[in-house]
Amino acid sequence: MIFCDLHRQYREYKHEIDAAIASVIAETAFINGPDIQALEGELAAYANVPHALTCSSGSDAISLALMALDIKSGDEVICPAFTFIATASMVSIVGARPVFADVDPVTFNLDPEKIEAKITPRTKGIIPVSLYGQPADMDAINAIAARHGLWVMEDAAQSFGASYKGKRSCALSRIATSSFFPAKPLGCYGDGGALFTDDPVLAEKIRMIRNHGQVKRYYHKMVGVNGRMDTLQAAILRVKLRHFDREIDERNRVAETYSQALKGVVDIPTVLAHNRSVWAQYTIRTQDRDALREALAAKDIPTAVHYPMPLPSQEAFADLGQGTDFPVSNRLSETVVSLPMHPFLSSEEIHYVADTIKETIHG
Repeated sequence: MIFCDLHRQYREYKHEIDAAIASVIAETAFINGPDIQALEGELAAYANVPHALTCSSGSDAISLALMALDIKSGDEVICPAFTFIATASMVSIVGARPVFADVDPVTFNLDPEKIEAKITPRTKGIIPVSLYGQPADMDAINAIAARHGLWVMEDAAQSFGASYKGKRSCALSRIATSSFFPAKPLGCYGDGGALFTDDPVLAEKIRMIRNHGQVKRYYHKMVGVNGRMDTLQAAILRVKLRHFDREIDERNRVAETYSQALKGVVDIPTVLAHNRSVWAQYTIRTQDRDALREALAAKDIPTAVHYPMPLPSQEAFADLGQGTDFPVSNRLSETVVSLPMHPFLSSEEIHYVADTIKETIHG
């Protein structure tokens, strides 16, 4: 069994993907080829936002957004304590200070009730992560930001295609970022990312920054970076996007089958009634995680831990001195384990995983 079976997906769309790659090679349009602009239009239409801008990775999407928002040394940005490091490390990369807040014990997303205590005169914005495929409580977070004159950037690296109160992830804040890392719900065959905004001025600034600050070739209005997406990746994503809604339905089928089989056995994930998840991960909680992982591995069932250490406890952020008083994040880091999740899992495979878990826990 494979944790995220990209082989099956490729076989499903092989002829379309091969044709898309061959077309880019035949045109030798490797940088800023026509598939880039086409994909940006399709992503914007899918998320229902005016502007989608592709870039070289989900991490770069965050740093590009922070640069466009003029974040600088001395500024502070509030981030969840429990997520992948890129959210906070990109804040550090641009010279600002990530300030961590604990997460909600039900959704594992940034807890709105923990935010205001972290706001200082140096705070400029908030980056909630829509973890594991479920959007954060964006209405509550946006309301807090509005009261304090802050911006909000949804980190939708795991949630492109999800929805919150009828609106798509990436259309829930002034600016949003996402990742197309291969194992994401919508993934390319390398690194790739995108930014989403309804602000035309911000969009134009990002376009310049991601391409060395150019307004036209060899004329640079500002200092920028090389943050472009390769045309090959855009071509692959355009193929996958055509099948994406069906894959989301299948991911929800897999998650529902897991949840029915595992209810009362382990702590299963909760998706709030107003949300629809894309299930970037199907993550359970159990007190004896290591023993469970060993038992599953013995049956050739792969697992992963997203994430084994909260960000405030990481050595990379030791100089921030923010301590370890993040009880929910600490508890999650000790108990979460992710099971195989992809749209092509069969019911037999899902029940094989669930039955192995039951046998391990109940003997």
